[in-house]
Amino acid sequence: MKVVCLGGGPAGLYLGISLKLRNPDHQIEVYERNKPDDTFGWGIVFSDQTVDNITENDPVSAERIVNEFIHWDLIDCHVSGAVERSGGHGFIGLGRKRFLQLLHERARELGVGLHFEQEIELNDVDTRFADADVIVASDGLNSRIRNTYLDEFGCTIETRPNKFVWLGTNQTFRDAFTFIFERTDHGWIWAHAYQFDDNTSTFIVETTPEVYDALGFESMSHEESAETCRRIFEDYLDGHTLLTNSAHIRGSAWINFPAVYCDNWIKDDRIVLIGDAAHTAHFSIGSGTKLGLEDAISLARHLDSGEAIPTALRQYQEERKIDVLRLQNSARNAMIWFENVPRYIEAFDLKQFNYSMLTRSQRVSHENLRLRDKAWLDTMETHLAQRYLGPAANDPVPPMFLPFSLRDMTLNNRVCVSPMCMYSATDGLPDDWHLVHYGGLAKGGAALVYTEMTNVSAEGRITPGCTGIWSDAHTDAWRRVTDFVHQHTQAKMAIQIGHAGPKGSTLEPWKWDPKILDEPLPKAEQWPLLSASAIPFDTYSPMPRAMTREDMDTVLAQHVDAVKRADAAGFDMIEMHAAHGYLLSSFVTPVLNQRDDEYGGSLKNRLRYPLEVCRAMRAAWPEQKPMSVRISAHDWMGDSGVTESEAAAIAEAFIEAGADIINVSTGQTSHAAQPQPGRMFQTPLSDIIRNDGRIPTIAVGNIYETDHVNSIIAAGRADLVCLARPHLADPNWTLHAAAELGYQGPGAAEQHQYFLGYRQAHTLAEREREAAS
Repeated sequence: MKVVCLGGGPAGLYLGISLKLRNPDHQIEVYERNKPDDTFGWGIVFSDQTVDNITENDPVSAERIVNEFIHWDLIDCHVSGAVERSGGHGFIGLGRKRFLQLLHERARELGVGLHFEQEIELNDVDTRFADADVIVASDGLNSRIRNTYLDEFGCTIETRPNKFVWLGTNQTFRDAFTFIFERTDHGWIWAHAYQFDDNTSTFIVETTPEVYDALGFESMSHEESAETCRRIFEDYLDGHTLLTNSAHIRGSAWINFPAVYCDNWIKDDRIVLIGDAAHTAHFSIGSGTKLGLEDAISLARHLDSGEAIPTALRQYQEERKIDVLRLQNSARNAMIWFENVPRYIEAFDLKQFNYSMLTRSQRVSHENLRLRDKAWLDTMETHLAQRYLGPAANDPVPPMFLPFSLRDMTLNNRVCVSPMCMYSATDGLPDDWHLVHYGGLAKGGAALVYTEMTNVSAEGRITPGCTGIWSDAHTDAWRRVTDFVHQHTQAKMAIQIGHAGPKGSTLEPWKWDPKILDEPLPKAEQWPLLSASAIPFDTYSPMPRAMTREDMDTVLAQHVDAVKRADAAGFDMIEMHAAHGYLLSSFVTPVLNQRDDEYGGSLKNRLRYPLEVCRAMRAAWPEQKPMSVRISAHDWMGDSGVTESEAAAIAEAFIEAGADIINVSTGQTSHAAQPQPGRMFQTPLSDIIRNDGRIPTIAVGNIYETDHVNSIIAAGRADLVCLARPHLADPNWTLHAAAELGYQGPGAAEQHQYFLGYRQAHTLAEREREAAS
């Protein structure tokens, strides 16, 4: 096989090495536009896992590379002269130039052809390299082949807002990977610094575009820019200068990070992307080189598998896209965290800021930090415990088991049972099934148990099986549930009050045709629907009527009546449902609201009626009891729906209207939505609302592990956490979490009747921890 690599960076070189190792008869030619000793940037970072991968692939080159590594275990986080240090992080640094030299040596030993100072034209693919079986675009971030065929590769290049510059220094930061955050007269600027050889460190300086402009970097020469940075960070440089290596860059040495995403990595069954040509990952997680090397190993394995080349290329893409997407998602989380440093650095003390930074990618979790540095995490947990329990709290407490108060309601932990429609009522009346269901959930240790969306009228239901609260019979039935919960558990009960709007009059989900979401009832059984506009939820959904002012008054009165009944039924908290495309949500989202009156158009107008309902509900609810509002903070519909940019404004409006906390969900306002699912995928929106607006929030959405809850609370991304499906599978989820963590404090409210079972659970969990250690 003849393979031509266009680009002599780590990915292209390592592919050549990997192919030659598998079959010395392969002809591998690598073409590079620069000289062999040219390189840009400074050091690169590896993880232990990457070292394991390259050692398994080629022990010879791996040994040479490992012998050059600088190792460090600590991370220092400096903020305006104060520092937090944590350990167990296991990083490895190496100079990029030396790394390329080692790859050159190994490639030559194996017979890979290396060609430098070669400017490749696009037509060379079909002329000069017409005899090549495979053309590998390994030409990095600015790949000419990829940029020429962006549509064919399904490529999106997203230029991120922050500015950063690669510098070096002879200050070695020998002890730790170092983050330095300094406040200037114009705002925050920070550095990522790490040693990569005996005498040199990489020193990346990053800031927001506003601070970049205010400090005047755009008009500075490269040397002036480096000197300005030196003055800002001089207290950490021990008299050393900051060095530039950017003569190849015209204009400012500062750049914006380009986030590259390609749906397809193959063209004409012969051309394939690899490394930064196919994808990028933000430098703050140090994985760009890792991805390139692992691409090379995978592509070499598939090309040498005996499969036809088109098949081998597809198998490579299918295999790598999964791992790349996972890491890109983590990198995106980290990137967005750094784009919002002012949000966190102003909101948190140093210890919590450091925790937030360490867990920014969501790859490093609470328990992972415990494995890395138990002593540091214990100090963090104790620090949070003292904040919520008082200075006398001298022992660490898992963050999920800290108390939280809203008005006169105090919860003994941060875990909530999320509202989940059960579709099991008759005429809206909760019965024995609901008593057992909610009673069992309340006994399981969660501090707050939500009801399913409970409707303000019969015509406000989603399905005939939905619960309601529009009559004395409903009030009495719910009172039976709350009485049991209050008599036998420490849990509080919240009722979610709503109206289905355009999503009403449907079958219970287990009756749907598998291909039809929200399948309507047979026409003869349907009831009239209301919505902000006369827009059916889907093409097959019943047509709703656009609400008149008279309709609005009626529905508002129904919500107020429901609130009064909720108080009579003994609920501790109410939640107004303004999410997921239901009636109030249909006003908020432009996907369903196309009105041209004072209730449509601008966000202010779209919020007008939901806020009116919110204020009326708050006025009817006792002053001492809290109220939440659930919102869809993002429609996942591009510019045609609610976006992240409106989330904080929506939340703030409901807080001003009387809500105490915002339950931050997303989407479900259209079947055409394109969410970005993943663990805790909605939590970043809770983070924005909480820390930009200083608004209490509840996180919800694909949160299913103890680790998730502890990380969210400790990092200040939410005040409470809702879990849905985990509680369906295990009503005792919270008490099992306490056993898993070895926690036996007031945050884990046990039922004395089950004492022996809890003790056994703790004993078995302790044995598992001992075995794992």
